[in-house]
Amino acid sequence: MALKLIFMGTPNFAVPILKTLHESKHEISVVFTQPPKKRNRGQKLNKSPIHEFCDLTRIKVRHPMSLNDDEEFQFIKKNNPDIVIVAAYGKILPTKYLNLKNIKFINIHASLLPRWRGAAPIQRAIIEMDKETGISIMKIVPKLDAGPFMLQEKIKIETQDNFTSLSKKLSILGSKLILKSLDLIQSHSFKFEEQDKSKITYAKKIEKKESIINWDLPAKNLIAKINGLNPNPGVWFTHKEIRFKIIKAEEIFKKGLAGEVLDERLTIACKENAIGIKFIQKEGKKILEVNEFLSGYKIKKGEKLS
Repeated sequence: MALKLIFMGTPNFAVPILKTLHESKHEISVVFTQPPKKRNRGQKLNKSPIHEFCDLTRIKVRHPMSLNDDEEFQFIKKNNPDIVIVAAYGKILPTKYLNLKNIKFINIHASLLPRWRGAAPIQRAIIEMDKETGISIMKIVPKLDAGPFMLQEKIKIETQDNFTSLSKKLSILGSKLILKSLDLIQSHSFKFEEQDKSKITYAKKIEKKESIINWDLPAKNLIAKINGLNPNPGVWFTHKEIRFKIIKAEEIFKKGLAGEVLDERLTIACKENAIGIKFIQKEGKKILEVNEFLSGYKIKKGEKLS
């Protein structure tokens, strides 16, 4: 028997999950996503990845500016789904929605709750050099990411993982676990486990100021930050008042003053050891492998980078 679903999601992370649900036996009556946003100084509107997927698959989609108006509330109430599934939607569901009878509200959260509640669990796990993360299938309650979880599964965070690669792995895992969760709900064999409040950590939203490089960090910590903030907003330094984003780097066991260029291959000293830049992007230009970059732009040995 198919369940009637409403799906709420916005970024690329949510697309494989929606695709899996779309291809399952269950019925997706409508999808909610963030409204199109203007890019490039107010030019054309860009739809979210979920919106674009819905256009391709002809799934009905809604993109309200707010869920607080009565129109959206009445729409969901009349739609009367069995389950509302949320995956990185980007909006908080008002409590009155959660109080609707006979509708279950489930969130696919990209961490092993209670670690990394909040907006940026994937980035924070990488930046803090966690060895593992995972997916939690949880009940939505009024307090942010505080609900009990039905299922959890771990995956290892590899040394070379960045936000994009880890997000893809977690999305695939989330796709698998949500189908398992729906099976448990249908068979009435699911149960929720409360989070351990003593182990709560918060994954606060990434701020632009975090992109500014800090050479006074151990190299391994700086690399973790580069990976966690790749591709957006990225980590950058300035040279001759031009911004350069570091796309990929490796730890080099050399010493020097923090921010000092140690050789002609763009090895830069940190508080502990150094980083060797592998890929770099000049502001407004394409990403280049470091040797190609240095063939057209010179940063000399001995310079101190800001």
